[in-house]
Amino acid sequence: MGKGKVYKIGVIPGDGVGPEIINAGLEVLKSASSRFEFRLETVHYDFGGDRYLRTGETLPDSAIEEFKKLDAIYLGAIGHPDVKPGILEKGILLKIRFDLDQYINLRPVKLYPGVWTPLKDKGPEHIDYVVVRENTEGAYCGIGGFFKKDTQDEIATQLDINTRKGVERCVRYAFELARNRNKKKTLTCVDKANVLTFSGDLWRRTCRDVNRDYPDIKLDYAFVDAACMWMVKNPEWFDVIVTNNMFGDIITDLAAITQGGLGVAAGGNINPEGVSMFEPIHGSAPKYAGKNVICPVATIAAGAMMLNVLGEKKAADCIEKAISKALSEKHIKSLEAGRMGMGTSEAGELIAKFVSEI
Repeated sequence: MGKGKVYKIGVIPGDGVGPEIINAGLEVLKSASSRFEFRLETVHYDFGGDRYLRTGETLPDSAIEEFKKLDAIYLGAIGHPDVKPGILEKGILLKIRFDLDQYINLRPVKLYPGVWTPLKDKGPEHIDYVVVRENTEGAYCGIGGFFKKDTQDEIATQLDINTRKGVERCVRYAFELARNRNKKKTLTCVDKANVLTFSGDLWRRTCRDVNRDYPDIKLDYAFVDAACMWMVKNPEWFDVIVTNNMFGDIITDLAAITQGGLGVAAGGNINPEGVSMFEPIHGSAPKYAGKNVICPVATIAAGAMMLNVLGEKKAADCIEKAISKALSEKHIKSLEAGRMGMGTSEAGELIAKFVSEI
């Protein structure tokens, strides 16, 4: 793309450390846009805990209509200690994902050079795969309820909704990704088909059917409990993993610690035909808010993901190289808050500088 192309980006700094990490991320994106000759037109939104406490509003429908006119959304973190858990997550994060039909949650699992991993004898050449999580169905639809609540006979139900359409579009995206990554060309379907026989059967049948359109991709299956074991023991086995909403939510946190922790883990909520949202995987970390000590690498990596999806692949690759340089050369000494050897803003400025020089 490049050459003066303009992208309209909605920026939601959010809560806690969100504004700090977003500022660092924007510094890097500004450097990339200058070098690769495109422009980012940012629109800032104050949705989050403070606005909710002030107005009682999470995310109005009018905001969703505005979001639909954007090219992408760049999110910091959502979560406020004075707001009951679930209100902001459902009212902002899930509402955006569902209303913008961001049906893919994309989680690269990449160990950067120089980053510590708890996995013995594993390095960057072993930990480099992607998890494709279905993002708008499953148990997260919120369909269910209580019967005889607060009694000894109470019943709670939460339905796990899987549609053929929802599963197939997720699976097809994963096959395309396995082909385009051009690495092991292997797709692993992670499920629990030995117990969750109906949803598991739907996922496996769909994978088999779609595999006919991708004969160059090897299809494997793994039960989710076994997959957790192999992600620790043999992460090099994986290329692309595809899985449902709940399993994807769980295994990507396990994957994150193998790549050095949540300080480096980035994610995308993707609508391939619409507006996607990019964010660090970690939370709002309110105890670190305003102290300029939180690691912004995950947010910067999320910005690179955003540029890649927008078509600015050279700029995205350049940011990835800049992150690798900062970490492998130990300019950033640790991903832990307060142990980087520099502040949040300084880390953003350093990686932005590398982007302009590499």
